[in-house]
Amino acid sequence: MRIIGTLATLVAAGLLASACPGQSEKAASDKQGAAKASKKKNADKASKKKARKQKAKAKADAAKKAKADEKAKETAEKIAKSKERIAEFEKDAATEAIRWDDALRAGAKKLAETKHRSTRSGLRAALAGKHRAPGNSDRDKYRHPLKTLAFFGLKPDSHVIEVGAGAGWYTELLAPLLAASGKLTVLSADPKGPLESGATPYARRLELLLKKSPELFGKVAVQIVAAPDKLNLGPDASADLVLAARELHGWQRREHLQAYAKAILKVLKPGGVFGVVQHRAKEGGDPKQTVEKGRLAEPYVIDQLTAAGFVLEKKSEINANPKDSKDYKEGVWTLPPAFALEEKDKDKYLAIGESDRMTLRFVKPKK
Repeated sequence: MRIIGTLATLVAAGLLASACPGQSEKAASDKQGAAKASKKKNADKASKKKARKQKAKAKADAAKKAKADEKAKETAEKIAKSKERIAEFEKDAATEAIRWDDALRAGAKKLAETKHRSTRSGLRAALAGKHRAPGNSDRDKYRHPLKTLAFFGLKPDSHVIEVGAGAGWYTELLAPLLAASGKLTVLSADPKGPLESGATPYARRLELLLKKSPELFGKVAVQIVAAPDKLNLGPDASADLVLAARELHGWQRREHLQAYAKAILKVLKPGGVFGVVQHRAKEGGDPKQTVEKGRLAEPYVIDQLTAAGFVLEKKSEINANPKDSKDYKEGVWTLPPAFALEEKDKDKYLAIGESDRMTLRFVKPKK
């Protein structure tokens, strides 16, 4: 009976299984379908993820290319502007060269060979010299060179470093005074530097200035600098006077003020003078804003230079101008000699004159 029961059970099970063959196949098919769907879903996810990555990369590449294109455009514009300035400076130099006849060269040679007994007599001779570029003497009434340089303690045998020679307004006074007994060093960017650098054209202009008269400028030393990383102004403790006329706002704008101050302190002899003439801003003005107008507040300049290690020995109002309201849209360049607005209200600004300027005499401590 037990055997019969077991067989009956097996038969019943077999019969039951054979009675539902589609259910097992359907389950297997469903499982395969689910696996395919899952695989497709994962493939879709991977495809979308890949597409997103490709899109992000394409966007990043496009942004990178746009940035590179913009930089290339800016560089091209800077180069074009530099070439334009150099061409202008070369044209001016060619015009000036015509003026330098034999008589003018002989006069310049005599002026440079004269040993001056005093700063006053030497500067008076230089101020009256025909070697001065046309129009430069018109600035004397605003810049008071005789009083200013005497205030800084200039002597005929001084070693002077001129920072920012520019078009040579001070250079053409200092060179003949110092040629016989002293020394003049002018700081310059590299005249053969990259054209995308805004400093290169002005270095070329200075080079043209010095080349126009070996009789007058032949003994002027040129020290190439590249702020702020290569501010070697010369041998330590070698200069009696460092002159910076209308330069500090540029250093401040480029965040090089402290770098220049430390380099100047290093090159000066103990007791040497750092002479500063600077467009003056109203007191309390934010230096980040006033520099855009070419100005700095006097207390700020004093604080910065004393923090660098200088001692303020004297200050003067030699170059003050109470007519300067300091509120021009185009900054100090509104006034002469720049006349940023060209002919607009030119008589008005001419009546005001050049900017109000601080004149500060700092010294390097002897100990």
